[in-house]
Amino acid sequence: MRVAIYARVSTSNNGQHPTMQTRELREYIERRGWQLAGEYVDIGISGTKEKRPELDRLIADAHRRRFDVVAVWRFDRFARSVSHLLRALETFQALGIHFVSLSESIDTSTPAGKLVFTVLGAVAELERSLIVERVKAGLRNARAKGKRLGRPRVFPDARRIATLREEGLSWAKIAERLGVGEGTVYRAAQASAKIPASGKPVSHCSAAAD
Repeated sequence: MRVAIYARVSTSNNGQHPTMQTRELREYIERRGWQLAGEYVDIGISGTKEKRPELDRLIADAHRRRFDVVAVWRFDRFARSVSHLLRALETFQALGIHFVSLSESIDTSTPAGKLVFTVLGAVAELERSLIVERVKAGLRNARAKGKRLGRPRVFPDARRIATLREEGLSWAKIAERLGVGEGTVYRAAQASAKIPASGKPVSHCSAAAD
């Protein structure tokens, strides 16, 4: 089995070097009789960061099938949350790559490891459901207090629209000039009776003749 090691130390580790993590992982690989395929080490990068150069490189190499197993010293060295961990494990599973966390004694190539993967999936789903419910509860509470939700409505100046139309600007150009959507411009113009439903401006002469 070809194994890729991932290690990370953050800025909060007061200069700690990842050697301890990589050394223990190498010893574990040797005991299993596996082959070290590569080491990916992020130094001075917080686990909360969305982008980590070495982790990104590891994921890219996983898609190239350059190893069969990803080994980490501990879950929190690898993932920033349960949902992040689960997404990575789902990617590895789809690629036929196993995942080992040394400190938690997790190996997804074993029945016990597969059970943990299932449990993690349930936890992540619960986490997503709780977030959705909190958002819905917040919206209900805001509505109960009479607060307006969503983006504030924009009411463009109908006279300004009429002037720009008389200058020959299209609806799209007027919308761009006023910083609103084309539909908003057209509705504002209709509401002010500056244009008929056909979309053609009514001249003041015609209006007077009527």
